[in-house]
Amino acid sequence: MDLVVLIKALILGLIEGLTEFLPVSSTGHLLLVGHFLGFTSTGRTFEVLIQLGAILAILTVYGERLARIALALPTDPNARRFAIGVLIAFLPAVVIGMLAHDFIKTVLFETPAVVCTTLIIGGVILLLVDHMHLKPRHTDATRYPLGTYLAIGFFQCLAMIPGTSRSGATIVGALLLGADKRSAAEFSFFLALPTMAGAFAYDLYKNRDLITFDDAAVIGVGFVASFVVAVLVVRTLLDFVSRHGYAPFAWWRIVVGTLGFLGLWLVG
Repeated sequence: MDLVVLIKALILGLIEGLTEFLPVSSTGHLLLVGHFLGFTSTGRTFEVLIQLGAILAILTVYGERLARIALALPTDPNARRFAIGVLIAFLPAVVIGMLAHDFIKTVLFETPAVVCTTLIIGGVILLLVDHMHLKPRHTDATRYPLGTYLAIGFFQCLAMIPGTSRSGATIVGALLLGADKRSAAEFSFFLALPTMAGAFAYDLYKNRDLITFDDAAVIGVGFVASFVVAVLVVRTLLDFVSRHGYAPFAWWRIVVGTLGFLGLWLVG
């Protein structure tokens, strides 16, 4: 196993953990940094499969709360309604993701200029939404109207374009649909569980015959790094956005997208 490759996997795993739940596009960062590091993975599976670390980070932080909701399903209508809401929000990604999977992986994932463009456009949109004088009608992520859950699910599908950001799309959608900043971020955590787990399982199935032992070792390094950093992000993000909003992440996106274009212009 090439030590240099493992170091690159470690760097990318740290980036995944840091950016997965921020509205800055973890996939966009992975593709751009991977491009400039000269890192390639079999079938682009690394970028999807290391998300398992971020999934486990949510379970680590929210495990007790999710367990209470699961145990209450037989007797509590609110718990059942929330579970149905998450499934409704997840459904658009299932349909569109399966239909567009090959195009996303073979075309969009291989075009760094698309990532840079969507990072900048998404940053501008996030900045505009963050400065809107929206009046929140929903402050509890477990009690959104069912129609709101479905609409957020369609917003999430925009993140199939690399650089858009899954959390960014769901957060912007939730804010425009009447959620406050804290609950919008929290629901993006909850919706990440079935979405990322589904993407993980489907991508692993599609590439099961291509992954070698060396691939598994590289993915394992990225997974561990992603998990450790993602736990820290999930524990601190809600308080941060409650105090500072989303403007810092909007500017982050714009700067990274601009630097990405500059890098492509200089080195290709």
